[in-house]
Amino acid sequence: MGKIHVLSDQVANQIAAGEVVERPASVVKELLENALDAGATRIRVEIEAGGRKLIRIADNGHGMMRDDALLAFERHATSKLRSSDDLLSISTLGFRGEALPSIASVARVSVETRAAEDEAGTSLEIAGGNILRVEDAGLPPGTTIAVRDLFFNTPARKKFLRSEQTELGHVAALVTHYALANPSKHFELHTATQALLIAPAVANVGERLFQIFGRDTFESLIPAAAEVDFARAGIPEPPPWKRGEDYEKPEPGFLRVSGFVSKPELQKLNRNSIYVFVNGRLIRDRLVLHAMTEAYRNIIPPTSFPVVLLFLEMPAREVDVNVHPAKTEVRFRQGPFVHDFVRDTVRTALMNARPAASFFAALNSAPNARSSLMVDVSPMPGIDQPVFEPRDGELMPQSEGAIEPGDVAAYELRERIVPPSPGRLGFEGSGMAVGYDEAITANEQEPATLNSLATLKPLGQLRDSFILATNEEGLWIVDQHVAHERVLFEKILRERKVEQVQRQRLLMPMLVELLPEQMVTFAEIAEELERNGFEAEPFGPRTLAVKAAPVGLEGKELERMLEEVLGVTEKSAQVDNEETRRTRIAASIACHAAIKVNMRLEPEKIDWLLRELGKTEHPTSCPHGRPIALRYSLKDIQRAFQRI
Repeated sequence: MGKIHVLSDQVANQIAAGEVVERPASVVKELLENALDAGATRIRVEIEAGGRKLIRIADNGHGMMRDDALLAFERHATSKLRSSDDLLSISTLGFRGEALPSIASVARVSVETRAAEDEAGTSLEIAGGNILRVEDAGLPPGTTIAVRDLFFNTPARKKFLRSEQTELGHVAALVTHYALANPSKHFELHTATQALLIAPAVANVGERLFQIFGRDTFESLIPAAAEVDFARAGIPEPPPWKRGEDYEKPEPGFLRVSGFVSKPELQKLNRNSIYVFVNGRLIRDRLVLHAMTEAYRNIIPPTSFPVVLLFLEMPAREVDVNVHPAKTEVRFRQGPFVHDFVRDTVRTALMNARPAASFFAALNSAPNARSSLMVDVSPMPGIDQPVFEPRDGELMPQSEGAIEPGDVAAYELRERIVPPSPGRLGFEGSGMAVGYDEAITANEQEPATLNSLATLKPLGQLRDSFILATNEEGLWIVDQHVAHERVLFEKILRERKVEQVQRQRLLMPMLVELLPEQMVTFAEIAEELERNGFEAEPFGPRTLAVKAAPVGLEGKELERMLEEVLGVTEKSAQVDNEETRRTRIAASIACHAAIKVNMRLEPEKIDWLLRELGKTEHPTSCPHGRPIALRYSLKDIQRAFQRI
C-alpha cells in the first residue's frame, strides 16, 4: 500500500485553520468582514476571556436562507466568486470560503440567521466541524455567530495564546480600526463587565476619529487627501492579436488617498501605529510602509516612525488581494505609481500644514513603542458603564460653541496616569461635528503653524545657543544650529538640482586618513560628492586628498563630515539609493557647515536666519529629525498666570 493518501475534510480544515485562525482576533476579523460584506449597518461584538471562552458577533445584514447557512460551512463555499475571472477584480473583503469551516473545525459554533424575505430563520450548532443541530427559529433579519471554546480540540494551539488582556487588546484594536474605516456604520465592542467601544454612525472619518479618541488625538494629526487618474500610469492592455471584435479599452479609474498622518513631534519606535486600508481592507504592505518612511525622511529621525491612518481606494482590478491566507497582504498592479503617489500625498500634507510644536508637547514627545489609535482595555472591576460612550442625544450637535477644556476627557498618546473616574475616554460634555474641511470649533484658534516665522521679532539669545523671539502668537524658542542646518540643507539640494553648487579651493590639499571600507565607499559615491562641491582623489591606499569643498566647510568640520558620509553601516548601504545618498550627503554638509551652539550672533544675523527659515519647505525639523522651533502660546502663558 502506498504512503501517500488524501487527508480527511476535518484534518484539512484544521490545517486551513492554522493559516486563517491564528488567535481570537483572527476569528473576529473574518466574522467582521463577513458582516460588512453582508451590508450590515449595526455590528455588535461580545468577547469573554479574551475570546477564548466566547466570541459573538451580531449584525443586521441581509442574513442567509437555510440552505445557504448549511452550505456556508463547507470548504470553499462562497457567494462572492463564480469563476477564476472574478479573482482579478475582488471587491468584497472575504472571498475564499475558508474562514467559517476553518473556525468551526477548532471551536464550538452556533449560528442564528434569517434573510429578510424569509418568514423563519435558521439556528444551527457545529462542534469540531460536525453539525449537531439544525432547526427553524423566530429571528430578526441578520446573522449572529457565536464561537465558544476556541481551540478546544487542538490544545497545542491553545497553549500558544497570550494572556486574556493581550488577546482582548488585539480584538479591541481590530474592531476600532474597522470602525474608523467604516464611519457610516454603528459598532459596539463589549466584554462581560464593560463596554469598550460604542460608536454610532457618523458622516466621515474625521468625525469618527474625534468621536472615539477625542480632541487631543484629533489635533495631533494632519488630514491628507488627494486623487489621481490611473491613466497617468498607463493601463496594461492585451496585444492587438488577442483582442476580440467586441474589445473595449478599460476605464483607468482613480487612485484616491485620504486619512490622517501625525505631526513630526509625535513619533513611535516601531511601525505598529501605521494603519493602512485598501478598499476597506486592513493590510500590512511593505510598499506603503516604505512610502510612509520616505514621506517623513529628513523630517523625523530615521529610527522613529509616524502615526498614520490611511485609506487607499482604487479599482478592484488594480490590486490583488489573493496573496496571503489571512488576506493581510496585497500586491498592486502599478506598485511604483501607488508608492510615489502615497509618498507625495503625505509629504505635501506635511508641507502645507507646517505644524508648530508647542513647548509642553515637546517635553513629553519622546518616541515610544506603544501603539496609538487604540482604545484602553484595562480591566476595571465593578464598572458596568462603557469605557467610551457618547452621552444620549449629545453625540454631534451643531458646531457653534467652543469646546471647553472639560468637555472631553483627553485621550493621551503617551504613558499617563489613569484618573480615578470610572469612565475613560468618555465625553463629559457635548461633542461636535468634525470633518476633513471643518474647523474644530468656530471660536477656537487656528492650529499652530510655522507660517508666521517671518514675523518674529528677536529678543536675544539664551546661552548663545537658542534664539528667543516673539510675535502675536506667543513666545518662540529657536535652536540656531538646527535652524541654520535646515536652511543650508534645502539650499544645497536646490543648487545640486541645477548643478550650481558653490565650492572653494583649498590652498593646500587636505589629507584624510580612511579605513579600507571607507575607501571602497568613496569609490561608490565619488561622483555624487563631486556634484556637491567636492574635489577629491585617492592619495595612496588609505589616504584621500581633498582639493576643494563646498563653501562653509573647512578644517576639522570638513574632515568629520567626510568620515561621517563614508562611514555608513552595511545595513544602511543596502538601502542606499541615489535619492537617499543625495539627501544623506546634503544633510551631513549642512550639519557641519551650520552655525554652532555657544556662538554669539549679531542681531542682523538673527533676523536673516529667521527670515530664511520662514522660506524653507519644512521648517519643522532639521534633516536629522530634531525640532527647530518651539512655541509657548499666548493662551498657555495666560493660563499659567491664571488669566483664563
